[in-house]
Amino acid sequence: MRKTMNKDLNTFVGKEKIIQSIPDRFEKIARQYPDRLAVKMGDRSLTYDAFNRAANRIARAILAKRGPGSEPIALLFEHGIDVLLALFGVLKAGKFYVAINSTFPPERINTILEDSGAGLIATNGSNAVLARSLTHGARGLLNIDTIDGSVSSENLDLSVSADDLLSILYTSGSTGEPKGVCYRHKSITRNTNGYFPIRVDDRLSLIHSVSFGSAITHLYQSLLNGASLFPFDLKSEGVQDLARWLSSEEITMLHVPPALFRQLAEPASLQDKLSHLRLLRLSGAPITKLDFDLYKKIFSSTVLLEILMGSTETRVIGRAVLDQTFSFPEDGTPVGYPYSDNKILLLDENGREVGPGEVGEIAVQSRTLSDGYWKRPEDNSAKFLRDPKTAEEPICLTGDLGRMRPDGFFIHLGRKDFMVKIRGYRVDLGEIERTLCAHPQVKEAGVVADDRESGEKYLAAYVVPASTPGPTVDELRRFLKETLPDYMVPSAFVFLQSLPLTNGKLDRKALPKPNEQRPELSQSYVAPQNEVERMLVEIWAEILSLDRVGVHDNFFDLGGHSLAATRVVSQVIKQFRLEVPLQSLFQSPTVAEMAAVIDERQKNRLTEEELERMLTELEAMSEEEAKKLGGAHGKE
Repeated sequence: MRKTMNKDLNTFVGKEKIIQSIPDRFEKIARQYPDRLAVKMGDRSLTYDAFNRAANRIARAILAKRGPGSEPIALLFEHGIDVLLALFGVLKAGKFYVAINSTFPPERINTILEDSGAGLIATNGSNAVLARSLTHGARGLLNIDTIDGSVSSENLDLSVSADDLLSILYTSGSTGEPKGVCYRHKSITRNTNGYFPIRVDDRLSLIHSVSFGSAITHLYQSLLNGASLFPFDLKSEGVQDLARWLSSEEITMLHVPPALFRQLAEPASLQDKLSHLRLLRLSGAPITKLDFDLYKKIFSSTVLLEILMGSTETRVIGRAVLDQTFSFPEDGTPVGYPYSDNKILLLDENGREVGPGEVGEIAVQSRTLSDGYWKRPEDNSAKFLRDPKTAEEPICLTGDLGRMRPDGFFIHLGRKDFMVKIRGYRVDLGEIERTLCAHPQVKEAGVVADDRESGEKYLAAYVVPASTPGPTVDELRRFLKETLPDYMVPSAFVFLQSLPLTNGKLDRKALPKPNEQRPELSQSYVAPQNEVERMLVEIWAEILSLDRVGVHDNFFDLGGHSLAATRVVSQVIKQFRLEVPLQSLFQSPTVAEMAAVIDERQKNRLTEEELERMLTELEAMSEEEAKKLGGAHGKE
């Protein structure tokens, strides 16, 4: 059970109640701690006073080009200190920022620039050529490396309100065109220390790009509280150097997505390198029981695990601060308690709240939600609900499913849009992924629903083995069938060295299409030996979309299922004009065994009427009927 101290941490709210703009709050911190370390990356570091002065000069350079007034300013930088200085410069100038990582594909950069309508691109020397190619004459350009040294570094003392726009953050666009989400200053400063009690001697990592909402936590939590922020460029430095960096910089609070944590945790010596850590934060994707076990294995009892659930539209919805005594749920992943002033609702399909123990869509009601999508009123009405009784607290639908325990602790049960129909059955892709990750030889897994050329929808699993050699396809199938119904067992398996990620989340669009190669099975490939086996191999390969089939391969290990079995038997009856019962494939699920059945039935030739009747019956058969006819205890 959870210790009392952890529930206290879950409900902790910072003492700072005055809602300020970010420049006002930051300048107060800079006056209080002028000589403290604000940011450090590699050999470059800035105190709070130096950071504040550099941002002031950038703010004045922006005003010189654009004049006063609120407007979007694009930030085109690599991950590092420069983008942080420019970001605060934009805010000090009374404008709002659109952060664009310079490593984004050109098409995405152009889409964001056009959609935001930014009239100025702020950049640095290393990205100036790229920035100039994007100005098209209509946009101004500010290279912060060329700002005249005579520009004043004193505070501007502009009136920036907590109600002013802070930023437009663009969604990942994994399911379509990226959409801009608007935030105001008060969404951040309402609880500047509300996640976890921050100390001025804390050293926080910044792994996430400021182009994504996941960077907000450590970016503002550090610089608005006098702590130190340490950006780390994962793309250029690599995971292999992350553990050494965490140790050398004595990081006390680490925030990473679960997939990166798994990669980081591979070296056996990791525990020694993270002796300064007091909090591990995971967000961006559901964690698994294996992740929690890994945390317990690596860290001492003094290190707490914080799980954050949120989105670009909502920021943090809920948080769970766990210690090593926590009892991980058998189904789903912890969300914890509502964060800060949030209220978490669970809604049924009609928008009514469900009770404890029931499953519903997770919705969040809060004053700190985003202002909705930039220039997309139709999307706002679909995503955000307005209750006339609580006009200041809109409700945002998340698309996630959850359940609440009697004590108010929430459990995440997967995405609504991860629910797909396979052969008429409703399937939760997240449940398959969680089950795969429970296999001892599986490190990571992702599952997608795809379409064959025939139009049939099928499941494809992408697996990162935990060791070499990894599990075979038939081993994984047998493992899944121990807990999942057969329609939830993927038809195709693809083994990868790592899963493609976008900001720590599985990039499903970047997953390779399964090829038509015969899967890696425990059974070695054996070629057909006679004409009957050759004909059967061709039938199986066509229906299963494989390049070849061995005569001793199990039909169901190759991705076959009950409906596919009816198609195989239908083709066998057509070509051999024999009465071959459907259950024969369930009872003898290899080409060699089916060839033996055909040899035994050579005398049972069908008339045209009998052939027509049998084919009609097979084509009209449902999967449930095929299972029953094949035998409830067959080898499927």
